[in-house]
This record gives sequence, structure tokens and C-alpha cells, in this order.
Amino acid sequence: MDLIDDQQPQQERSEPCPGTLYIVGTPIGNLGDLSPRAKSILKNVSLIACEDSRRSGKLMKIIESKVPLLSYHKHNFKSRQSQLLEILESGGSLALISDAGLPGINDPGQELVHAAKSKSYEVICIPGPCAAITALVISGLPSERFCFEGFLPKKQSIRKKRLEDISQEQRTSVIYESPHHLIKLLEDLSNLCGNKRPIQIARELTKRYEESIGKTIEEVLRYFIVNKPKGEFTIVLGGNSNNNNNNRISESEALNKLHELIKQGEKSNIAARKIAEETGYEKKWLYSKLHKKLDK
Repeated sequence: MDLIDDQQPQQERSEPCPGTLYIVGTPIGNLGDLSPRAKSILKNVSLIACEDSRRSGKLMKIIESKVPLLSYHKHNFKSRQSQLLEILESGGSLALISDAGLPGINDPGQELVHAAKSKSYEVICIPGPCAAITALVISGLPSERFCFEGFLPKKQSIRKKRLEDISQEQRTSVIYESPHHLIKLLEDLSNLCGNKRPIQIARELTKRYEESIGKTIEEVLRYFIVNKPKGEFTIVLGGNSNNNNNNRISESEALNKLHELIKQGEKSNIAARKIAEETGYEKKWLYSKLHKKLDK
């Protein structure tokens, strides 16, 4: 797509427009990534809704914006919405930013967008950095089709089911994780996906000490056991290339392989994982079939 149409040059309209909600992407690390248009919006709207006014206040000070800030996050978004919509109703303009990156992804920004559009207010996105897309495009893993998972659910039963689904997903998956839970996540992925599943973990994106770590789950797990995880992580996990029913062996053949491996001395859960990785059948299914036979 051409950025400039030589035949019909577009006249840029004056922004910010009255009665408009702007979704503004802010830097995820490098301040040079804040676009001139984003900076102009943040210096001229009526109000800026942000996750943390103290953190966003530092950015506003750098760009010399004197626009008032109002906190808007997962704990108060329901009570704040009416107040923010009143700004638009009175003909003012509103900018929504997150602590870093593009709002509306893994935060309550989508709720405000929905509320504004339901009232027929205009919503405009000022594109900017996004950790998920940045990590994906530098991973070298397939990006034609991918799944964004964000932070996984905290409730164990739901988290377990989500991880099982991710392990069988053929598309590349992008996951966010904190440093305190990274190793546990990698151990779970290793059990469900096998050690050789391709993966890349990004941290400190766009910053001075930016890192992209690993080629396989085994490699990154070994790395972080030695090197204590620090910072927020964006995990790009390769899809399950074996999850293709047309290329799989029969169920009986898969179970025979499983029993043969156990006869050779392999632990049942390890054997189930290895056969799952080899054949494309789910580890959980193989394990359940194994125990049904043992119970008879």
C-alpha cells in the first residue's frame, strides 16, 4: 500500500478532533519510538486515561505535556467509564494509554472502546509499539497465522486446560509471563509440548539490554535455571507440527509404541510425552489409555 497517493494527496485534518477517543501506542522501552503524531495527541487532548498516573506522568514530563491524567485500570474501569464518556459528550477529546505499548490488548481498554462506540463516538488508533508483535516478527517462527494468549489464567484448572490447548495449537502462540512464574511455565510447556518444540523468549524489547533467548524449550529452560529471570517476558512458541490427523499413525500403533517404551524402562509420563511428540496424539489421551489398560 502506498503511503502517499501522488494523484490525490490527502489533506491531514487537525487533531485532536472533538468528541473523539484516541487509542495511543506508547514506547515499550525506547522513548524514540513515540511517534510525532502520538506526541501531538498527548499534548493536546482534553484528558489522558492511563493505567498508572505516576508512571505515565514521567512520560508526560519528558514530552512536556500538561494534559491532566486520570487512572483507568482493571480495578476501577467500571466506575471510571461514565466520567470519561462525559468528556466526549461535552465535545472534548480523550486519549487512552497503557503503561507501555498499545492499549486494548490485555487491559480494560477494549471496554472503553466498546462503550464509546456504543454511544457513536469516534475512536481512532494512533499506532505504536506492541511487545507481542515485536517479539513475533524477530522470532523467525511462522507469523502468517498466530494466536495471542497474553497472560495465562491464574486459576489452576483453567490454566491447565489453556496450556493443553496451546500445546496442540498448530499456529505460533504468543504468551506474556512475569519473571516469578517463567520457569514453571517453561516446565509445563516442556511436559506438554516436549523439549524440542521451537520457542523464543524476548525481554527488555527496544531497550539497551534487549535479549532474544533460545531455540527450543529445552534450551531456554536450561538457560533460565542458571540465569534468574528478570523483567517481563514475551514468549513466542512454535506450533504443533505433528497435530495433523491425516499424517498420524493409528491409535493402536501409538499405544503399542507407548507400551514398548515403558517396557524398556521409561517412566509412563515421560513415555507418554515422547510418543505424543512423535505421533501428534495428546499426551493426556495417551496417559489415560495407558492407565485404563493397567486398571483392567
